[in-house]
Amino acid sequence: MNTIQINVEDKLAIITLNRGRSNPINMEMLAELISTVKDIEADDTIGGLIITGKEGFFSAGIDLIEVYNYNEAESKNFWTNFLLMQTVLASFKKPFVTAITGHSPAGGCIIPICSDYRVMAAGQYIIGLNEIPVGIIVPDSVFSLYSFWLGSRKAYQYLLEGKLLTVDEALKDGLIDEVCEAGDVLASAEKKIRSYMKLNAATWSQSKVNLRKELSAKMQADNSALLDKMLQQWWAPETRLSLQKVIEKLTKPVTR
Repeated sequence: MNTIQINVEDKLAIITLNRGRSNPINMEMLAELISTVKDIEADDTIGGLIITGKEGFFSAGIDLIEVYNYNEAESKNFWTNFLLMQTVLASFKKPFVTAITGHSPAGGCIIPICSDYRVMAAGQYIIGLNEIPVGIIVPDSVFSLYSFWLGSRKAYQYLLEGKLLTVDEALKDGLIDEVCEAGDVLASAEKKIRSYMKLNAATWSQSKVNLRKELSAKMQADNSALLDKMLQQWWAPETRLSLQKVIEKLTKPVTR
């Protein structure tokens, strides 16, 4: 694996995002995540999953610098797999906790909101979905995921505003469940998930499926028409210009 690391100990799988300092999501990371999570779900010797990042960053979201330069076929493949990734994660039947080690905006927020419980590091970090200001259409499935935790009203407002939340705001609004010092995030996540894993696995899993029935149906719906609209907007001149400005800020040398 080039973009993630996986460790399995005492029936618990821990995936660590491992792509540069900020773990930006590209096609390779999507493919590795999808494949690995499917394997973990099918492995009867594994009872739960934690996904975590690096100190300071869980994931900065989509790697706009790379994805911007994909051709049309590559772009379609990327967005198809991005939607598939969230479906695979949100439909994961076993206990799934995220240990959010730092900044987690945009695509970096999608992974945590698919999980059952979120532990985040204390600090000056941000989390949330700001796709609309960048020019990316928000799929209905993302609204369903966001509103599953925030409620429809806040999810609607925050998505339209592209609001990014501080750690304290995220905890207050229910986007995350627990805050602790950075060095304790993984241990706290493991404590939580092992409490889930102590319960009857079949009962827990089927109950999760039941509780997420409507959410899973929306995640698994036919996205082909929506994907066409997303791609059309992705290639629109005004979106490309907006993306260029974002990329310029990301690649601008830091002055001291």
